[in-house]
Amino acid sequence: MTNQQLQEKFQQQFGQTAQHTFFGPGRVNLIGEHIDYNGGLVMPCAITFGTYLLTAPNAEGKFRLRSLNFKEELTVPVQDHYQKTGDSWFNYPLGVIDYFAQAGKELQGLDMLFYGDIPIGSGLSSSASIEVVTAFALNTLFNGNFSRLDLVKIAKQVENQFIGVNCGIMDQFAVGFGEKDKALKLDCETVEYEAVDCNLGDYVLAIINTNKPRKLAESKYNERVNECQEALKALRHEIAINYLCDLEPEVLQKHLHLIQDPVVKNRAQHVVEENHRVKQAAGALAANRIDEFGKLMYASHQSLKDLYEVSGKELDTIVEFALTRDDVAGARMTGAGFGGCAIALVKGDSFDDFSEKITAYYTEKIGYAPSVYNSLIGDGVKEL
Repeated sequence: MTNQQLQEKFQQQFGQTAQHTFFGPGRVNLIGEHIDYNGGLVMPCAITFGTYLLTAPNAEGKFRLRSLNFKEELTVPVQDHYQKTGDSWFNYPLGVIDYFAQAGKELQGLDMLFYGDIPIGSGLSSSASIEVVTAFALNTLFNGNFSRLDLVKIAKQVENQFIGVNCGIMDQFAVGFGEKDKALKLDCETVEYEAVDCNLGDYVLAIINTNKPRKLAESKYNERVNECQEALKALRHEIAINYLCDLEPEVLQKHLHLIQDPVVKNRAQHVVEENHRVKQAAGALAANRIDEFGKLMYASHQSLKDLYEVSGKELDTIVEFALTRDDVAGARMTGAGFGGCAIALVKGDSFDDFSEKITAYYTEKIGYAPSVYNSLIGDGVKEL
């Protein structure tokens, strides 16, 4: 939707002209999956899809929240405390408003129109995108004096406490700190990061949404967290470590005998090797070795499939297809797994052909079509 169209929609909704337009991107994780809760490194980037937020003050002393993606709307007076209501989309911005109100910021009536072009429920962080763009907007409009890192932490706290989802900081961080043509090598524990050059050259980032409803992710996610804790406990009999990712692969190999359960052994192996792959990937990208980075993506997917068991027929079908193409440097599932999205590095000039052929291949194998998007690596949250 163009800026002009968004302005017209705002006028229709609120009978006045929008004064500010903000944008918070979605994100993908290029490599480093299921290691954020094991003290490891992840490598997300912001994408060029995201959430637009148009605002204008109103004289009614109310927050009026509308979305072009959802029917539900919310009008609430400016007050010092808010509560989550049901499961509606507006709880994400409302949680952020609640944080600012409780922090004693001087808030005033505001008309807010949200529009997102991220596929909802695809694992591309539409919720983090909404939270961070709201926090950024309120901070700008009401002189909140929060730093960018504060805003990222506020968004995470809203997700954890107001919404009730126990996520790490990666999603909000990527939305807040993304940079064009850069991947973020992020330590989720210390929140220290390095922006790694990620010039894809002739390649674009294809995002392939499996369109599979994600029902298993939450319970299986908790199961994996527990298995990793079990592995850590066993290894601590001989090694003093805080996290699995404190280990290099060769050190883990020497001590694998401490883990009795073969499944738990596999989980530990994935975590330690995946963390090592992130370090290798940062080197490959910085040196512009896209082929090497692509091989690491394939290796990451294989490990998530065989050792960590969080892939699935849908995601594997996408990677299987990618492997048959010379114009694809690498592909892997991204996010928690069990559905959601896969990503592939595809030569820009053959993207349309790739999109058409993978859609046919996937539909034949799975019974329904995927959605294929073409993205670049974009900036973090900003005012347009």
